[in-house]
Amino acid sequence: MSNHNLSREEAATRSALITTHSYDVTLDVRDAADPAAAGYPSTSTITFSAQAGSATFLDFINGGVDSVVLNGRALDIGQVVDRDRVILEDLDAENTVTVMGTALYSRSGEGMHRFVDPADGQCYLYTQYEPADCRRVFANFEQPDLKAEFTFHIIAPAEWEVASNGSETARTSVPGAEAVAQWAFATTKRMSTYITTVLAGPYFKATDHWGTTLDDGTRLDVPLALFCRSSLAASFDAEELFRLTKAGLAFFNELFDYPYPWGKYDQAFVPEYNLGAMENPGLVTFTEKYVYASRATDAQYQGRANTLMHEMAHMWFGDLVTMAWWDDLWLKESFADFMGTLGVDRATDWDSAWVNFASKRKAWAYVQDQLPTTHPIVADIPDLEAAKQNFDGITYAKGASVLKQLVAYVGFDAFIAGSREYFKEHEFGNTSLQDLLKALSDASGRDLGHWARQWLQTSGISTIAADIADDDGLMGAVLLEQDAIDPITGHQELRPHRLRLGLYDADQTGALVRTESVDVDIAGPSTVVAELAGKKRPALLLVNDDDLSYAKVRLDPVSERTVRTSLDKIQDPMARALCWTALWDSARDAVTPASRYISAVEQFAQAESGIGVLLNVLGNASSAIERFVPPAAREGVRKDFLTVTARQLQVSPPGSDYQLAWARTLADVSRHGDTKLPLLRSILDGTTIVEGLVVDAELRWSLWQALAAQGQASQEELDRELEADRTASGQEGHALASAARPDPSVKAAAWDAVVNGNGLSNEILSATIAGFSIAPAFMTAPYVEPYFECLERVWAGRSIEIAGRIVRGLFPAAQDLEEGMDPADHPVLVRTDEWLRSHADAPRALRRIIIEQRSHLMRSLTGQAATGQV
Repeated sequence: MSNHNLSREEAATRSALITTHSYDVTLDVRDAADPAAAGYPSTSTITFSAQAGSATFLDFINGGVDSVVLNGRALDIGQVVDRDRVILEDLDAENTVTVMGTALYSRSGEGMHRFVDPADGQCYLYTQYEPADCRRVFANFEQPDLKAEFTFHIIAPAEWEVASNGSETARTSVPGAEAVAQWAFATTKRMSTYITTVLAGPYFKATDHWGTTLDDGTRLDVPLALFCRSSLAASFDAEELFRLTKAGLAFFNELFDYPYPWGKYDQAFVPEYNLGAMENPGLVTFTEKYVYASRATDAQYQGRANTLMHEMAHMWFGDLVTMAWWDDLWLKESFADFMGTLGVDRATDWDSAWVNFASKRKAWAYVQDQLPTTHPIVADIPDLEAAKQNFDGITYAKGASVLKQLVAYVGFDAFIAGSREYFKEHEFGNTSLQDLLKALSDASGRDLGHWARQWLQTSGISTIAADIADDDGLMGAVLLEQDAIDPITGHQELRPHRLRLGLYDADQTGALVRTESVDVDIAGPSTVVAELAGKKRPALLLVNDDDLSYAKVRLDPVSERTVRTSLDKIQDPMARALCWTALWDSARDAVTPASRYISAVEQFAQAESGIGVLLNVLGNASSAIERFVPPAAREGVRKDFLTVTARQLQVSPPGSDYQLAWARTLADVSRHGDTKLPLLRSILDGTTIVEGLVVDAELRWSLWQALAAQGQASQEELDRELEADRTASGQEGHALASAARPDPSVKAAAWDAVVNGNGLSNEILSATIAGFSIAPAFMTAPYVEPYFECLERVWAGRSIEIAGRIVRGLFPAAQDLEEGMDPADHPVLVRTDEWLRSHADAPRALRRIIIEQRSHLMRSLTGQAATGQV
């Protein structure tokens, strides 16, 4: 094991030996704008207690260590620096250590990321650490349970904006350097290393303020700030972001009954960000993709608000109280995911938060939970590489779904009361599952141990179906059948569910409305719903109505027939979203042909009023065409779908989100089909005007990418488009389009740049991979063997973020099943299995990605095999 892949056992040993008190960190980034400056001076002074005479180590991924001084003794660098660790021996009971060295700028989004804005040439810095990249910036004890107070000093160009977790306390000139200043920031309260942060550059800054009077009469005042790159300032809707921020702070301060503890609340939108956002207390960082320079739908704005609320909830769940080790990552992420949706629902004007949660977030969890690499919500995380891989749909969306069910089980008031006590008892500390369960059990009066074992410590998803005996138009016995195989153990894990059954029939206008509902608790393989016996059989019996539980639903034959003929007549948005999900699950599981799902989209998507649901449905249809429809039928299915898409683009309300959704889908599907390319070209050159459609930069690049992938755009045309859009997003759009051109030399150059080069930043690398992967099968087939041959070299030679993007993105996933072939016999699956067998000792995180990609491919090939007839 590389000594920078910290193990759980090493972390436990270290935390048993030492207690950290404080850090004083100075970073000198005055030369960041100089491309020749690979790194910057970093000085870290740490005070900590230890068992006298013991030994431990610091973490520091560096470009060179200049000095290590322990308790006044200068240590021999050659003896104490072991690659990414600094060994500290013969410790006193109380210790001070200072490490001076060079930290390296990053282009991978890990550590101190350096970005040069192509729009104006200005340099921007920000940090991103989760789970363990703080050690790329300064020497520290890199694990979440060694909390400390932090004081930061930053030396940077004087005209820059500089920020950190604490408020600025001083700004002084640097002797002999008139254009350079040193910032000092207030000492933080105790926090983990991975949520410290620094921001520096010529950022645009907006300020505001929020305050409230607490129950004891004292005043809570919270300064607010927003940052983005200067070139994005014209598109930065700071007023709306401040409005949402104030609404969230008011909501969570009252809900949690614990005043916001971190002083100021800054939010920065930064380039080439690997995450949606990060909950650094006092300075939350977001991807700048949330700054909409091009037209965005209401669903995108709501999604941004959800992320904002999610990160704000982390100020309590995760920052104030933090998991002791990454096994309990869910303690912060599941709660924040749940609270983010709750915040949008309760503190904003949107009324579709839980509908979008059911349609999108839970769908992510359902996909993840059916992979062979799924894991319990409370996961086994032996090391940092495993931790990096567990920021997934299980930890976030499944955990949030299960918490939603827990709220229904113990009651909202008891859930919040338990959370409040949890904050008060464990403030600025670290916890595990048992600490939270105790707080919730005490508040609710329920023993949650059994619930936790069934829902938090098992894997997989339950599938629930209704078996209805028909008695001349009435319902006889109604059984709810549960199938819940744990993919890891292979055993049935029959979990308790609190479900609502909705009975839907047509009203006098023909609309399908709920006429009755029945709440039922199920636990075993089969549950009789006695309340329904003798009632008129409804047109639709919707299992898990209102989305109370976490489970896949199979529609009974009568209900499925109703949905496939009358989905657009279902009036309730949540019920409609759940029916869309049931149809998609049936297609993904090869229970019904994928072409039937696409037909449903062609027939009913035009009537879908929820833009978030519509975007998901159209995305599913696009994926189904290319991955699940058998190759012999694909061209015809795609042609029909593109015809419907083009028609909907023309007839959708001008300027509406729906029109934009269909335009994006037209471009996306046209990457693989040529029937509408003349329309795309004419929209680009302005000879076709679609009333209300704004052909802005984002849409233009989508259209160019489709033309390029089909060989209908030259490199010269793409270069001219880039000249007109010298932005970061323009560079990404250009990189994807350029790599998408169906020319063997283009594919070879893209492959070489990704696999063998190191000149691409994280986002340009991902765009190049995406473009490379859009190609006829014969053009990417020569890269199957080189892919498997390069895996270990890529994993060993790149950071885990970049290696993960390469391994995941270049997997040969777009494969077709020959007629009569068993999916398991497909050559790519066979080659994947050979690699896994012969590389049993490869890093677990690498093997996990390969296993997951294999599973996705097997599912798509199985879908093709099951859909031989359209």
